[in-house]
Amino acid sequence: MARPRRIVLVRHGESTGNVDDSVYEREPDHALPLTERGWQQAEESGKRLREVFGRERVSVYVSPYRRTHETLRAFHLDPDLIRVREEPRLREQDWGNWQDCDDVRLQKAYRDAYGHFFYRFAQGESGADVYDRVGGFLESLYRSFEAPDHPPNVLLVTHGLAMRLFCMRWFHWTVAEFESLSNPGNGEIRMLVLGDDGKYTLDRPFERWRDPEPYGITE
Repeated sequence: MARPRRIVLVRHGESTGNVDDSVYEREPDHALPLTERGWQQAEESGKRLREVFGRERVSVYVSPYRRTHETLRAFHLDPDLIRVREEPRLREQDWGNWQDCDDVRLQKAYRDAYGHFFYRFAQGESGADVYDRVGGFLESLYRSFEAPDHPPNVLLVTHGLAMRLFCMRWFHWTVAEFESLSNPGNGEIRMLVLGDDGKYTLDRPFERWRDPEPYGITE
C-alpha cells in the first residue's frame, strides 16, 4: 500500500458569508465567493503548500462549493503535478433554511447549548451527520492508497467543521475532545505527516476553547 507522506487539510479563504451572514437570504451557501481578503489568505496558503510539495505529485480533493474551488485556484499549484477531484462528501454542513436568518441565529444558540456534534439543524445536518459522510470519504481515500502509483501527497480543500471531523475520525478522538476544539481560521492548514513508525501525526493541534468533558474513560 502506497500511503502518502502527507495528508494536508486546508480551510477555504474568507467568504462573503463569513463577513455578512445576511447574504444567505439572497444567495445559496454553495455559491458564495471569496472576499478580497479571502483570495489573499488562499494565496498565502498556496505559497506554503508549494514549498511543502516541491515537485512532488499531489492528489487533490475539493469540496463542490465556489469558495473552495476559488481557494484551490488561488494556490497556483502546477497543473502537471496535481490530480483534482471534486468530492461532495467534503462539503459544508447543511444549515437548513438560511432564508430566515433570525431562526438560524436562534438554532445556532440552541446548538451551542446542546452541543455541535449532536444538534441537528431543522431541514439540515448535525455534526454527527457530517462525521458519517466524512468517514465514508475517508474509507474511499484509504482504498485509493492501494494504487502502487498513488501520489506522495493528498490535499483536501474543505471547510472548518469537516477538517475537525476528518481528524476526529482518523485519530479516533472522542466526541468530548471534538467539542473542546475550535474551527481553524480561514485559509489555515493542518497536515497529517507519516512518521518512521508508520503512524500519522498532526503537525499542530487545533485550538482548544475548553477542557474536554467526557462521560467516561476511553482508550
